[in-house]
Amino acid sequence: MADTASASQLTPPPAARRFRLLSDRRLAGLFISPALLLLLFLSIFPLFWALYLSFTDYSATRDVPSRWIWFENYGDLLTSPQVHERAITTLIFVVGAISLQTLLGFTIAYLISRRVRGRGLLTTLFLVPMMLSPVVVGLFWKFMLDAQFGVINSFATSLGLGSAEWLTDERLALLSVIVVDTWQWTPFIMLIALAGLTAVPKYLYEASEIDRASEWFRFRHITLPIVWPLLLIAVLFRAIEAFRLFDLVYILTGGGPGAATETLSFHVYKTAFLGFDTGRASAYGVLMVIVVIVLAQFYLRYLNRLQER
Repeated sequence: MADTASASQLTPPPAARRFRLLSDRRLAGLFISPALLLLLFLSIFPLFWALYLSFTDYSATRDVPSRWIWFENYGDLLTSPQVHERAITTLIFVVGAISLQTLLGFTIAYLISRRVRGRGLLTTLFLVPMMLSPVVVGLFWKFMLDAQFGVINSFATSLGLGSAEWLTDERLALLSVIVVDTWQWTPFIMLIALAGLTAVPKYLYEASEIDRASEWFRFRHITLPIVWPLLLIAVLFRAIEAFRLFDLVYILTGGGPGAATETLSFHVYKTAFLGFDTGRASAYGVLMVIVVIVLAQFYLRYLNRLQER
């Protein structure tokens, strides 16, 4: 009886517990609200401001007040042959770069996962390109791909293969950008795939060995189905990043030669900061956001169906 009485004295009544919980929530909200308001201001306000400007003919260098032109900017962009060419260039880059990165990243991860010794060192070495700034990577590869003094042409010439205009030839410039982006971001795919490969239960492989299953059977029916959802998530992140590629194009080719490497993001930059057509550039950016959101929704639905299966 004495223990029960002492426990009841130590335990606060329900009203006091509710008041304390409410006070803790208010205190947490008080601490979180400044950072949350700053985050909303820095992310939401620019989006709505760009949406507003997209319905006007606003220019940052013009003193004349902007006019409300409704959907004229959107109509011009959707019917512009120039925008269609940039969209095709961006699509070729995204498909080429992501396909190459996925193939190489998964292959490297699969080979590393089969090693017992040196796995951590190899993983760290492969992650080095991903840790570098895109500007540093762009300058590094620009010197290497230089037609006259680049080490790539020097090595090819020593092998009797001749030299090539990697960054100034319209047939090779986009391929060069794809190779550079693949060199930097293949480790990202490798890291996600390696996480999935190391998470495969070992008893599944042991059971397949008892059943004398072939290596291809284990890879197709055990490894790939488990790693595939994680691999698709990595592809989604990389596709979004590749779709808005700007820095490598700016450093390596400047959108040239001609417009062979001018992606949508680089074209938005030219429209906004070289043509000073702010309203049109805002509409351009809004359309790109819409495209990314729509495609990501379809992709996520496919992932959900895959998980349900």
